[in-house]
Amino acid sequence: LIAVVTLNRGCGVPNYRGKIELFQTAEGVVIVNELSMEQYLYGVVPSEMPASYEPEALKVQAVCARSYAYKQTQGFGYPEYQAHVNDSVEYQVYNNSYPADTATQAVKDTTGQVVWYQGNVASTYYFSTSCGETTDMTAWGGEVNESNAYLQSISVCGDVGDYEKDLPWYQWTAEISSERMAALLSNYAGKDLGTLESVEVTRRGDGDVAAELTAVGTGGSITVETENKIRTALGGSGYSIVRNDGQTVDSQRLLPSAFISIEKKANSYVIRGGGYGHGIGMSQNGANEMAKNGKNYMEILKLFYQNVEIR
Repeated sequence: LIAVVTLNRGCGVPNYRGKIELFQTAEGVVIVNELSMEQYLYGVVPSEMPASYEPEALKVQAVCARSYAYKQTQGFGYPEYQAHVNDSVEYQVYNNSYPADTATQAVKDTTGQVVWYQGNVASTYYFSTSCGETTDMTAWGGEVNESNAYLQSISVCGDVGDYEKDLPWYQWTAEISSERMAALLSNYAGKDLGTLESVEVTRRGDGDVAAELTAVGTGGSITVETENKIRTALGGSGYSIVRNDGQTVDSQRLLPSAFISIEKKANSYVIRGGGYGHGIGMSQNGANEMAKNGKNYMEILKLFYQNVEIR
């Protein structure tokens, strides 16, 4: 193992398997880590999912992470360094948490396995927590077609009801003053909307996700499309969010999810939402709850990714 003492990650100073290559650039030194797929996953799985999660959930994460990484090896994200990915959420988080025996075992138990759909390795998108439903590619402004039809809106429920119903981010509420809402939306739009008259979800996608948001003020109006842009427009500082577990947390750069409804009050807007993340593909907490209820990793993968093969 090679320690890079000038780096600081969630686990402190990270250690790297394989080879380290250094490139001098105008901005500083670029560090490239070259290693095998399976060794790479030893650093990804515990960084993307708590190593304390159920063994079957960790296997799900391992297969998803391997499938995603395999897709990335089809081209170079950084051709100037012959590198496929970086170690951040732009791709998959790598080496932010210490390797863990449970995560390593999940990688070994699924060695080489990836998700296939119609003869191709699938893009296995995943996110933190569902509201009991997932959505499809139209949430990102795309179209459902033959190549991505495995990403469908499904219900994340079983005999116990919604698997995630007792989790903190299953449902949440945010009340935002009209002035603050106007400031957030004006800042996003790059123009002063004036006094807000209405903020409404004007179109929904599968799973009831907000696909279009329209805000009207005395200074003009804006329409925001796709889940990520809606979450960006409604995100920012200056308000609180009350979670399913009763805990109050500060708002962040993005609204937790776009599975929302908006109610206008006298001097505020109440956003009622569910889930955390984009809502496409696999819910990590949903996978863990399903594992607790006796589902194996193959069953879990085939719920979140419809009509696929794992091999």
